[in-house]
Amino acid sequence: MLSNNKIVRAHSTDEYVDMIKQAIDETFDLRQAIEFDEEFMAEARPLVEILETSLKEIYDSMKDGSYEFATGDFPYVAEMKKYHEEMVPFRYLLKRINETHNKGLELTDAE
Repeated sequence: MLSNNKIVRAHSTDEYVDMIKQAIDETFDLRQAIEFDEEFMAEARPLVEILETSLKEIYDSMKDGSYEFATGDFPYVAEMKKYHEEMVPFRYLLKRINETHNKGLELTDAE
């Protein structure tokens, strides 16, 4: 896992899907930053490529009904560990997505 700290998982399917969409948008923004500031951001390009591929596959599997929880860490997790936290400002969101994937939705007693 990425950390020993408690990571709050998504509480509903809708929240989980929204997290994926937000991560896709954040990844797009990171790609734009790399293209704008190639000199300082170029080293993050491999991570962006893995994020784009992984997140698209996750989202597509949710749309077509083939998504399965608890199949292990997503491919971006290992790659993300290679980068300083400041390089990926939405790192916590990616951790939440991976944690929700591995442990399922965070349901409360009322649900």
